[in-house]
Amino acid sequence: MQNFDNLYHQAKEALSRYQEDRGGYEWLSQARPSQLPPPGDWRIWLILAGRGFGKTRTGAETVRQWATSGRYRRMALISGTVGEARAVMVEGQSGLLAVHPTNQSPLFESTRRRLVWPSGALATLYGGDHYEHLRGPQFDAAWIDELAKFRYPQEAWNQLMLGLRLGGDPRCIVTTTPRPIPLIEHLLTRDDVVVTRGTTFENQGNLAAGFLDQIVKQFEGTRLGAQELYAEVLTERQGALWRRDMICYQEPPYDAAGTLKLARIVIAIDPATTHHEDSDETGIIAAGLSENRCAYVLEDMSGRWSPGDWGQRVVEAYRRLRADRVVAEVNKGGDLVERILRGLDPTIPYKAVRATRGKTTRAEPIAALYEQKRVFHARPLSLLETQLCEYVPGITAKSPDRLDAMVWALTDLLLESEVNPVLKLWTME
Repeated sequence: MQNFDNLYHQAKEALSRYQEDRGGYEWLSQARPSQLPPPGDWRIWLILAGRGFGKTRTGAETVRQWATSGRYRRMALISGTVGEARAVMVEGQSGLLAVHPTNQSPLFESTRRRLVWPSGALATLYGGDHYEHLRGPQFDAAWIDELAKFRYPQEAWNQLMLGLRLGGDPRCIVTTTPRPIPLIEHLLTRDDVVVTRGTTFENQGNLAAGFLDQIVKQFEGTRLGAQELYAEVLTERQGALWRRDMICYQEPPYDAAGTLKLARIVIAIDPATTHHEDSDETGIIAAGLSENRCAYVLEDMSGRWSPGDWGQRVVEAYRRLRADRVVAEVNKGGDLVERILRGLDPTIPYKAVRATRGKTTRAEPIAALYEQKRVFHARPLSLLETQLCEYVPGITAKSPDRLDAMVWALTDLLLESEVNPVLKLWTME
């Protein structure tokens, strides 16, 4: 009986080790697509994601695969401080020591600030506050955590890039909650950077319900919430008509059946006159007006669409939102909008407007309404808000099509007397 017990326990332990070892490799099937390394030829993978998205787990699993496969052998692990690198990237609940199966787990030599894998791969810890320590060492891969909160982000980045020169394909993964620092803004413009964006709510199945309830109650509808939960990079330019602190988030009122309870809803279009890869976008914005005359920017459906595509989107949104009017600028599009919409649904109430004043003159009263807290965004609208906060009158060269469409929508809702309607093609009373 004792021999049988011993054999049973030995078999159970072997099975447990097998399952544990195999479980370490199930990340590829467990991870969400946004947590897996992107395909193709890239040098930097920038993950901009909200709190609780799973950034640390993604970084740790990526480094684990790099080290255990033998693809990379000299890596840098960089956080704001060495202490943060150890507490989060190495010893944290989703850190490197936690994600490895037992037979592949690296040895953490704390006095030497490094991890050593059975494969021979090494990863050394660095703190961005002492970026000069990155001067001299060479690496073939790196993981940077929370770059946007570094005290000296550009200096640390420069030193790392100078040392990331080993092997034939050096790579760097950056996991961070976004902040509008110049380095992050610059990385977003580079061709060799692959950007993954994610929100807190993508990982809600693995987060405590109490946490979600608390953060939503505390931060939903705030600028901090847009940054920390929805991973928006809250950029703005000196002299822009809109500032980030002018944009307020608030859900519009709904009735008991979940239908928008608004006095009016309009969809505004600023049509592009051409359709190719260098064309302007067609601005499409849905906005509504409450009984107390507060406006809500509901949706941004803008994009580089063909006339047929944007027409379908407008008609779908008109029906779904139960809008009462479509407004379109006809300076550029002429009768194009009329023909597109009439061909799809001749019953849609439509008003064509012509710009008789400059863009700045039209936009200024709308910006003033934002300052008066009479306009709210139903949720973060990243591309629209970036356009608002980067539009500097007389300086911004590219036509801000999302901004234009929004201005037409809010003008129709709040400043209707300011609009110069040149056509009223059809209406439904």
